Amino acid sequence: MCEEHRIEFVLQSSSVADRRGRQRPCKPAEARRAVERAVTERCRATHTPCDADTLSDALLVASELATNAILHGGGITDFHVDVVGPGVRVSVSDRSDELPVVRAPVDPRGRRRVGGHGWPIVCRLSRDVRVTDLPSGGKCITAVVPLF
Repeated sequence: MCEEHRIEFVLQSSSVADRRGRQRPCKPAEARRAVERAVTERCRATHTPCDADTLSDALLVASELATNAILHGGGITDFHVDVVGPGVRVSVSDRSDELPVVRAPVDPRGRRRVGGHGWPIVCRLSRDVRVTDLPSGGKCITAVVPLF
């Protein structure tokens, strides 16, 4: 039997309510807090230790997905975090239909670019990454980060 713990929102003053009245993170720090809370509650409920390194990976993925939604996707429109089995699943939705892309570390003139590391980090630390079109427009990116 797979035990699942789900946290769909973080109550923060800067969070915004969705149309169902749930609060959703608007900032990467809020996304990290939601992931940390979900993982900590799961570890406490199952009496298993929380590995600091794997938790750090999950926090970084949540932060990168939230940051990318803000910078490139027109803002966060929905956020979910679930701890299922040996992993944490983070889903971040935004307004953009554009797919994430990996940018070259240098521009056409050979100059190093600032940024552009978020999507490769998400792909490297996650066991599974999916990009889904949303019926009302936009997309949802879901990444599963192994915890154990």
